[in-house]
Amino acid sequence: MSDEQPAKEIDLLHVGVRKYISTGLYRSVSLSLSILFAVVGLVFLLAPEAVQLLFNSVSRHSGMQEAPLQDLGFFLILAVGYMYLVALLAYLMFLHPENRYFPWILIHGKTASSVLSFWLFILHGAYLIYLTNGIVDGAIAAGVLMLSRKARKTPK
Repeated sequence: MSDEQPAKEIDLLHVGVRKYISTGLYRSVSLSLSILFAVVGLVFLLAPEAVQLLFNSVSRHSGMQEAPLQDLGFFLILAVGYMYLVALLAYLMFLHPENRYFPWILIHGKTASSVLSFWLFILHGAYLIYLTNGIVDGAIAAGVLMLSRKARKTPK
């Protein structure tokens, strides 16, 4: 047995540990996001007015413009449907960490939501709810992008 053999075994062990940690982190974050998205979707469904009132209260105290309260029916359907879809994508990322398409679709959805929120903030009204959603969804998209790239760079 040569001196190279133990070094090779140690290197393979190191690669295995890195892959286990990376996959574990990826799966943990994916499951956490799935739960978070599901909870937010339920809050949107069960108390949509309360969400907007909360943001308007913070807006009022910070000197920002309040978003108008209006019937949220159709937009509620879209918001809850979107939250269901991103929760499902994050859960599929948890179940299938080897799949590259699930994070890619989630990144696109969150980026689109972020960009549209900033666009509405600029063109429709400087509402805190638009600004917050733009920042949060942009951060989620960037975080999932970094996490999925890190997971892909980990040796197989």
